[in-house]
Amino acid sequence: MSDKKTPGYAHFSGIGGTGMVAGARLALEAGWAVRGSDTPLYPPTSHMVAALGVPVAYAYDAANLAWNPDVVVVGNALSRGNPEVEHALERRMRIMSLPEWLKEHVLRERRSIVIAGTHGKTTTAALTAFVLDQCGLAPGFFIGGQPLDFAHSARLGAPGAPFVIEGDEYDSAFFDKRAKFLHYLPEIAVVTSIEFDHGDIYADLAEIETAFQRMLRQIPRSGRLIACADNHAASLLPHVFSETATYGFAPDATWRGEVVDAATRRLRVYREGVFWCECKPALAGRHNQQNTLAAVAVAGILGASPEAVANAVRSFRGVRRRMEVFIEVGGITYIDDFAHHPTAIRETIAAARERWPNRRLRVLFEPRSNTTVTRRFQTEMTEAFAGAHEVWLGPIYRGERIPEAERLDRDALAATLCGRGVRCRAAESVETIVTEIRATEAPGDVVLILSNGAFGGIHARFQETHATSV
Repeated sequence: MSDKKTPGYAHFSGIGGTGMVAGARLALEAGWAVRGSDTPLYPPTSHMVAALGVPVAYAYDAANLAWNPDVVVVGNALSRGNPEVEHALERRMRIMSLPEWLKEHVLRERRSIVIAGTHGKTTTAALTAFVLDQCGLAPGFFIGGQPLDFAHSARLGAPGAPFVIEGDEYDSAFFDKRAKFLHYLPEIAVVTSIEFDHGDIYADLAEIETAFQRMLRQIPRSGRLIACADNHAASLLPHVFSETATYGFAPDATWRGEVVDAATRRLRVYREGVFWCECKPALAGRHNQQNTLAAVAVAGILGASPEAVANAVRSFRGVRRRMEVFIEVGGITYIDDFAHHPTAIRETIAAARERWPNRRLRVLFEPRSNTTVTRRFQTEMTEAFAGAHEVWLGPIYRGERIPEAERLDRDALAATLCGRGVRCRAAESVETIVTEIRATEAPGDVVLILSNGAFGGIHARFQETHATSV
């Protein structure tokens, strides 16, 4: 159906995924005709999809493909039985996973900088893209969230320019079980951390390590692996054929950070033992200092000046749903964050305590990811929440689909935390949490909401109740 005016016609089935909407944005920039479909969406992706300005159907139906697109890009949330999937297969339409589409239509012409790792991918990718942009390198980028410093979550950049892409180890589609980042043709790969996650895809940590090792085999000899020296990511160094560098607080890190003043977050950076720059990350927490060092390393390796890098780091505003304040009223602060893995939860709580010291920290958590809904992290969750003053455990997402013997035991987790002096309760509904938090709130409270999904609309409920109480 292609004509001389467009490279092609693409339908994005599952366009509301954060990666899919970013991919659709890139297709539009490249001149493709784009349409999409999904189920009803929630912010921020609902706003991101609306901003595309393309026809979107909010129900999956074979009729959505009647315009006969050249390619159907299938999101990894879709599977057999979906009416669009079944229709595309019956009609022998060309289907592609989003990572494969990116490889063929975006990455082959650009210098791919893959930001991978269990934690910190989105913030590090957004920060790296922002620093490179502020340093005049005009990068393209693909970010799995909504960066506050760019109008959109993706842009093409020029052929031959650096292209910063968030590299996920999750699978690409129901018909493409390769890790997404195996499609991303890295010239530079940053690995922030490696821990067990995605228990529905990987059996153990060794399988995850194998996936990362396979991705690193694609780096050309002239390329580079940049691994965090402070955690298990450094174990990848012997498995690459390219140049390597490390970053972090470890004494032997190539790009080593030294905290000058914890109160003001001043960070001194040394390159191979020689002072390179001093910067002040805008975001709190040790994990964000490590994210900053990763971005500084990429920019420095690509030739950016220390002064320009330090100025960019200082002005970076972050990403939506990463320590994002969405309500401040009556001395009470509400924060939205995406953390769901125990390590991310622990670090996010520590960052909140650092940013808002001497205030009561009330953490509301939705067990939602395919691993945290199970008992795989039952023990680790205790340590993850130990830094909070109070914890509310929301309903387990689609808990009825998980055998009880395998399901996260919220009551046992709550009892363990209470035994350690952290007030904790497992709630049966979002409405219960909202009602109880509102009834017991006091000036100085910090309410930290942790979920990698919608959490039953809890954010809107708090906004509504505060609006009606004014």
